[in-house]
Amino acid sequence: MYAIVRDRSRCLTLKPGDDLWIDLMSETEGDLVFDDVQLLKREDGSVEVGTPHLDGVSVVAEILGEVKDEKIRVSTFKRRKSSRRTMGHRQRYTRIRVKEIRG
Repeated sequence: MYAIVRDRSRCLTLKPGDDLWIDLMSETEGDLVFDDVQLLKREDGSVEVGTPHLDGVSVVAEILGEVKDEKIRVSTFKRRKSSRRTMGHRQRYTRIRVKEIRG
């Protein structure tokens, strides 16, 4: 069983028990409910497709905390100008675990 949900600007494929990183959210603890379910595939093989979303179906996930990705280094320079600059960036994500699919 899995569901395709819309989380802000992205579509996520979620199965019960999955751990994944999503874009950073302001919440740090508790449960997260995705109400905008676009597709639901049940265990018996039936598929429900929403137009644009399914009513009465939701996915419940538990927020596990905040994680950081690897640091990336970005270098810029201007030739013949003695100008060099190195910058770093480390993206932050929210880690979740999918509990159940309701509906």
